[in-house]
Amino acid sequence: MFVAMNRFRVATGNEAAFEEVWRSRKTRLDEMEGFVEFHLLRGPAREDHTLYASHTVWRDEEAFRAWTTSEQFRAAHRDAGTHKPLYLGHPEFEGFTSVEGL
Repeated sequence: MFVAMNRFRVATGNEAAFEEVWRSRKTRLDEMEGFVEFHLLRGPAREDHTLYASHTVWRDEEAFRAWTTSEQFRAAHRDAGTHKPLYLGHPEFEGFTSVEGL
């Protein structure tokens, strides 16, 4: 299993708009072999931002890498730059390979 996460620092007051972007976009993840599940997670609120993480689970890292080079990925991220005013800085990617699980 491979977990891919992007962490976003969403500027205070932009949380509803940020969540709506994710609710209304067509991810096309379900078209990808090896995709297991997706979650958008809201974390703690800080003075100037709220922390969010997009969380996808994949069969393995190879399936995730195939997603990042696919037409589905390009289509899903086509308008990503238009939403930058909603968050502070660049999203931070973190990838995890499963070591143990139940």
